[in-house]
Formats: sequence, C-alpha cells, structure tokens
Amino acid sequence: MSKNVSQAGSRVEPQIDQKAFRTALGQFATGVTVITTCDARGNKVGMTVNSFSSVSLDPMLVLWSIARTSKSYEEFIHADRFAVHVLNSQQQAISNQFASNCADRFCDVEHTVGVGGIPLLKDYSALFQCQTEHQYEGGDHVIIVGRVVEFDNRQLPPLIFHAGRYADLDLPVAV
Repeated sequence: MSKNVSQAGSRVEPQIDQKAFRTALGQFATGVTVITTCDARGNKVGMTVNSFSSVSLDPMLVLWSIARTSKSYEEFIHADRFAVHVLNSQQQAISNQFASNCADRFCDVEHTVGVGGIPLLKDYSALFQCQTEHQYEGGDHVIIVGRVVEFDNRQLPPLIFHAGRYADLDLPVAV
C-alpha cells in the first residue's frame, strides 16, 4: 500500500469525487446498529449507525464513529456510557426511525433501562453496554471506543445494509 507523497515529502491530497467515494464504500456490506445514551439531563438519545466494529477481546472493546454534524453529536461526545444494539433482520422500521429527524425517536419503541440508566431497546440481535474508553479524531467524524461491561447475544439474523439500501442475507440461526 503506498501513500500519496510528493518528492519533497509533503502529503499530496488527491482530487476525489466524494459521491463516487461514498458509492465505493457502499460496496462493503455492514450490519445496522442503534446506539443509545442519555444526555446530561437524563433525556434518551439514540441514532442509527453502521460504523460499528470490534476492537479487542481483552479487554473487550468496540468502536463506532459519529459525524461532527450529527444532531446527537454533543450528547454522545459527553456521554460516559452508551449501548450498541445490533438490529435483527426484522427491524428496518426501527433503523429508519432512529435515522429520522423525528422529535422523539423512542416513540412507540419498547425499551428498558440498562447499566447507568442507558435506554435499551427490548428487541435486537445482539446488545453491548459500554463505558466510553477513548475518543479519537477521525476527519469529519469522532471515533468512540467503548469498553463492554455487559452484552447479550440473541443470535437472530442481522439487518444488513449494502449499496445504499437494506439487503437480505440468508444465514442459518446459530444454535
């Protein structure tokens, strides 16, 4: 893998069409998650995210990234806890609701309370309750790393996103 560096050693920024770049990134199929937390006043906050990834098994760490332009940016940047809900294949409507601009994304969504008072969706494929461990600069995003303090795996088929739309995945349910 080579870097774009001029002979003088300074970095050369390539001219990239951002729309074409986003389309190329869309070729990587991802799972769909809803990340939840509470703001400083205890209000429930949640958003749909597909930038979720595992980091480490020991300690158990996961990461996700949030755009600096996100309406929930300040709440998540200042949160010391969050929950990651890996959505199951039947939760496209939940994904859409938490990606929308509606005033109350939790409206008509069954949820409970988890570690530290974080709202937890009652339905999911897998759930990771996390303590914020690190935050890193990532261009127009901030990368948030969380230490997993509790998790649950219901082993349901995941909701998949590919090429700008939801995709079907025929996977046998693990037993």
